[in-house]
Amino acid sequence: MADELGQSPNDRSVCRDLPNWILQHPTYVELTGLDVGDSAQVHAAFLVYMDLKEVRQWKCVSSFTCPELEAVLLQGYEREGEVPQVVLPLPAHRTLSHREVRSVLSRGDSMLLCAVASDSTLVYQRLSRGLVTPDPPVDIKDQGRRQQRKRRIPPSQKS
Repeated sequence: MADELGQSPNDRSVCRDLPNWILQHPTYVELTGLDVGDSAQVHAAFLVYMDLKEVRQWKCVSSFTCPELEAVLLQGYEREGEVPQVVLPLPAHRTLSHREVRSVLSRGDSMLLCAVASDSTLVYQRLSRGLVTPDPPVDIKDQGRRQQRKRRIPPSQKS
């Protein structure tokens, strides 16, 4: 039996814990209207949306559903003039199968997976087809391939 917000009794605990301003936020209302059914994933999508818009200053962030995953995906521009990036916000307790990852990656060459912890910590991870060599860290300099090796003296040559 669903209540007036269209949530099942199992989803009410997630909704009950949310501050009132979240429930009234236009984007949260829009996300709940996408009819995903998993209120924890909708809440995760809202937190990621707020991070992308308010903290990371992404442009034109929009939301849409992924029927294969029954999840909300976000799309936006990190900087103007760049290609749009797709973000899959997921509660940290939810798992993805290989089939689900392949279906999400069929939308493009790469995407961002954002794991949302119960304390609202967000961890972004780029998913791509195949193996991609990561960029080197900014603050580490290449020391070269030369290694100092100790030279062993055979026992017969020791004095």
